[in-house]
Amino acid sequence: DEGRVVTLSLQYCGLTGDLPAELGALTSLTWLDLSMNKLTGDVPATLGELTALKSLYLNENHLTSVPAALGGLTALTSLWLG
Repeated sequence: DEGRVVTLSLQYCGLTGDLPAELGALTSLTWLDLSMNKLTGDVPATLGELTALKSLYLNENHLTSVPAALGGLTALTSLWLG
């Protein structure tokens, strides 16, 4: 995974707005933590393309829906959405 983003941790950064669909292009991600921000809108279905993802933390935001595509993340062992 040299030269690839495998961990993205941006909790407590004051992020606002929608989650960008482009996050789905970071296919080497194993850890994504965007918790404790002010993100709004739907979780993009493109996150379902992150097949290497083991941990996903979206808790403590204002997100309105979770796509069924997240059900295909078979490597996922930690999921926080509340």
